[in-house]
Amino acid sequence: MAESIEYTDECKNLARFAKALGHPVRIYIMRTLSKEQCCYSGDLSEVLPIAKSTLSQHLKELKSAGLIQGEVEGPKIRYCVNVENWEKVKVLFNELIKE
Repeated sequence: MAESIEYTDECKNLARFAKALGHPVRIYIMRTLSKEQCCYSGDLSEVLPIAKSTLSQHLKELKSAGLIQGEVEGPKIRYCVNVENWEKVKVLFNELIKE
């Protein structure tokens, strides 16, 4: 009988972040948001050749993983990188690569 494996919180977080970053559009969004203070979803839809509903799904995935934050400002939503979690991503991926 195989032993059960206990996954650390770090392993679970790394997997969650990796899954959220597992699409080129999401990588693009994170690069864009990390260069700018914040960005409105409408601005992103102007530079990405995808439907607004598709963009919304990608933003939802990133937000669900805790990589970005969204704030409603009138009819628009302003998105920013969750700096604390983005730093965790960097640390966790660097640790994985060094192993």
